[in-house]
Amino acid sequence: MAKVQVESSAEPFDSVDVDTFVGAMRVQATAVNLVTSDGPGGRTGVTVSAMTSVSAEPPLLLACVNRRSPSVAVIRQNGVFCINALSAEQSELANTFAGRPSSGEPFDFAAAEWTTLTTAAPVLVDAVANLDCIVHDIVEAGSHTIFIGRVVGAAHRNVKPLVYCDRTYLAPGPLTD
Repeated sequence: MAKVQVESSAEPFDSVDVDTFVGAMRVQATAVNLVTSDGPGGRTGVTVSAMTSVSAEPPLLLACVNRRSPSVAVIRQNGVFCINALSAEQSELANTFAGRPSSGEPFDFAAAEWTTLTTAAPVLVDAVANLDCIVHDIVEAGSHTIFIGRVVGAAHRNVKPLVYCDRTYLAPGPLTD
């Protein structure tokens, strides 16, 4: 990935304070995803909300994982990952892979049914969508590692996705007048 240096004639600006930034981001609705991987580095899974498409040709997406997560080293070593978009019924699974289950063990793959598509990465059977990727690029940015993946396998179901906004899980619905 080529890094571009931006020239600016404007005065440098200080970053907004962390509390203001976190408050503004907290009210942004985002899809809830599990990033999973398996291979020589082991099996891992972590809940993330920072995931989006990058390109359709070739099919690329990105997922941001906090550098403190052990999943970062595992994904790097395995070279593969799968984005599993959770359905509205899977909030407890999101909590399990965020490390805070209401029962059972954190990060417990026995909490759901898994298969694989193209790579060895675990694919959640009843997810809204599964995007199986090989690592295309890795970018370090602030507190997170950005994994850019080339999608080599995909599946989806027509069910409501799980959304996170203002520290609450939600399911999208139609607007009413």
